[in-house]
Amino acid sequence: MKVAWLEKLRVFLEMIKFSHTVFALPFAFTGALLAKGGLPSGEQAFWILMAMVGGRTTAMGLNRLIDAEIDAANPRTSSRAIPAGLLGKGTVFVYVLLASLLLFFAAAQLNRLCLYLSPVALAFLVLYSYCKRFTSLAHLVLGLCLGAAPVGAWIAIRGTVDLPVVLLGLAVLFWVAGFDILYALQDLEFDRQRGLHSIPVRLGVTGSLWTARLFSLVMLVLLVGLYMTMHLGSWFLAGLVVVALMLGYEHWLLRGGDLSRLDAAFFTMNGYISVAIFLFTLAEVLLGRSA
Repeated sequence: MKVAWLEKLRVFLEMIKFSHTVFALPFAFTGALLAKGGLPSGEQAFWILMAMVGGRTTAMGLNRLIDAEIDAANPRTSSRAIPAGLLGKGTVFVYVLLASLLLFFAAAQLNRLCLYLSPVALAFLVLYSYCKRFTSLAHLVLGLCLGAAPVGAWIAIRGTVDLPVVLLGLAVLFWVAGFDILYALQDLEFDRQRGLHSIPVRLGVTGSLWTARLFSLVMLVLLVGLYMTMHLGSWFLAGLVVVALMLGYEHWLLRGGDLSRLDAAFFTMNGYISVAIFLFTLAEVLLGRSA
């Protein structure tokens, strides 16, 4: 029985792509570093981590539950755990419930404002999973959900919402929306047939690629605004240059609508981008201020 339960947990973590937490987690800690102007305490870092794990697990689990029938009909996703019969909906619901409780408990350990805002975050997570049924702006809603990560970490440290973290949160929003548009290109024909909504369905491949490029540019402009607003130094500026180069390479990989390199553009480059921003921000707060 114990082995079977652990196997279900393994399948669940694989289903929600738990390893892809790397996309949002570095941005959360970037928000914490900037809010603190240095390293957060070990306790703060731990509960921010727990809130992130709980929030993302809840989000992905809900998405897999709500989209189970759609996933079953889509050849690309029919092998996912629920449509493939590897996990029942009841089991997934239990994991989602536990993850949401972790989110609320972790938020409560940080401060009251974090706790009060956690149900709002959960509501947007639920909303996102339904968006493709009625609006092409689902990508922006997903961006809003992940953009809340640095904002939540900032609030965890300062207990307030300030302009710099709004700029950072918006930068994450447009970054996520841009790469989610690229990801959605994989399901363009299926979504058209099912009457689902997305920017690729509305604009086609070329229009989607240009929209994703525009969103990446907006992200960079917002990060420049953060740099200027917080009077950051050369380390953060160097990070912006590196990120701009990686974004350019990501879009170059998909030039001409060639989606054969989508995995490299979506998973590899975006993982590097979030980690790069965190590392250069870490260098800024530890080395730049003392220089």
